[in-house]
Amino acid sequence: MKKNVLITLCTLICTYSFSQNFQGIAYYTSIRNMSDTQISSSTLDPGMQEKILESLKKSKEKEYTLTFNEQESIYQTEKKLDSPKPKGGEFQVQSNFSGNETKYYKNLKTNNFINEGDIFGKEFLVCDSLEKMNWIIKDEQKQIGSYNCYKAQIIVPVTEKDWKNYEESKKRIESEKTNFITLKEPKEKIIEAWYTLDIPISNGPDKFWGLPGLILELHNGNTTILCSKVILNPKEKTEIIKPKTGKKVTQKEFEQLKEEKIKSMTNENGVIEFKSKF
Repeated sequence: MKKNVLITLCTLICTYSFSQNFQGIAYYTSIRNMSDTQISSSTLDPGMQEKILESLKKSKEKEYTLTFNEQESIYQTEKKLDSPKPKGGEFQVQSNFSGNETKYYKNLKTNNFINEGDIFGKEFLVCDSLEKMNWIIKDEQKQIGSYNCYKAQIIVPVTEKDWKNYEESKKRIESEKTNFITLKEPKEKIIEAWYTLDIPISNGPDKFWGLPGLILELHNGNTTILCSKVILNPKEKTEIIKPKTGKKVTQKEFEQLKEEKIKSMTNENGVIEFKSKF
């Protein structure tokens, strides 16, 4: 109890010392751990299986920027030059499910977000209320760069939908002669965040927010998001522009549309086809 009071007091003091024109930019790298992903096939040699996994890993490694002030933020993919096309014999995975760029706007004052979503090339503008983050403050600290950080967690229980999807996938795999993916039972997930009171902004990468300081490190399943640099009050101010592209839908409507699209692309064997380049 005393610890929570101290954290709240520090936050109020630090927030008061920030000017109303305060702005910052945080640079993040998202890394996907593929150690639990397995591919087994009688038609693909070990070398090709390794190339597929490596390509999947690279497709999940991206860099982002979070431009923020006291009330608003925009989390977006850092612009880079186009990657060179693969040479002959190289494998590249191309996914058209979630799009190539991220633009996630949060407004902490109005408690809403706007996200540019993409479903196989069709653009949507997802507008809804911010998801409530049930953070549990832990009694752990560590240093990230020059910032003293505190640990927090969210415990995500297994839902009925998770079990239903698992059972359906299990039955489908057992009925097939060849398995490409090893299926694991769903289990409780712990989301871990490290935030700093030195930057008392209740914000963080992607959809995450709700702590009394900026989130500098996040572990969500197989994905780790790390902050490499923070620039406070840059000389050149960056305007936070709300995303505008796409058909306006709620988060629930967007999820339903994704499920419908997956079903439409699933063949009689339960396999979802996706584009690939050799």
